[in-house]
Amino acid sequence: MKALVIAFGGCFSGDNWKMLWTGNECGKNKSNENFKTTIPSKNYDRPKQLENVESFKYLGSILTNDGRCTCEIKCRIAIAKAAFNKKRTLFTSTLDLELRKKLVKCYVWSIALYGAETWTLRAVDQRHLESFEMWCWRRVEKISWTDHVRNKEILLRVKEKRNILHEIRKRKANLITFYVETAFYNGLLKERYKGEWK
Repeated sequence: MKALVIAFGGCFSGDNWKMLWTGNECGKNKSNENFKTTIPSKNYDRPKQLENVESFKYLGSILTNDGRCTCEIKCRIAIAKAAFNKKRTLFTSTLDLELRKKLVKCYVWSIALYGAETWTLRAVDQRHLESFEMWCWRRVEKISWTDHVRNKEILLRVKEKRNILHEIRKRKANLITFYVETAFYNGLLKERYKGEWK
């Protein structure tokens, strides 16, 4: 937003909305508290004032002003752990191990990985996700961290590999493929309607 305002010479005014910079000079004052945006309201006498915030929730995802996804990932993991604990008796029951693994991936991982296609993963975020994955398998096998069982041994017991990061990469690839195919298809349709494609 700031870059747009600076590119337009410090202020932009349209028919019913305008952006104002209340600092001394555009581009020199870098603090966020001096940047304000005004949008129209139904009552034109009193337009609503927007302010910069650290983070906000939009369509179930937490967006932060720094563009990082750590807060969103931690929140998703907490929600998924709560969902696991609600059905703990099912996941730790005497059902077949393959069935319990499918239930965990279907019920818990789908909650944890909601919106994962858009995440920018840093090394810290990858460690959070991998530790969450191991947390799930430890709970499924009823192994406490005080038992001092290594992660490799737990993965052997549940007959799994570390999968959660691979799942995220696969989802990202599917999303990119969807965008490319959509853009290609829309381009072909436009050419067809122009009469260039037969």
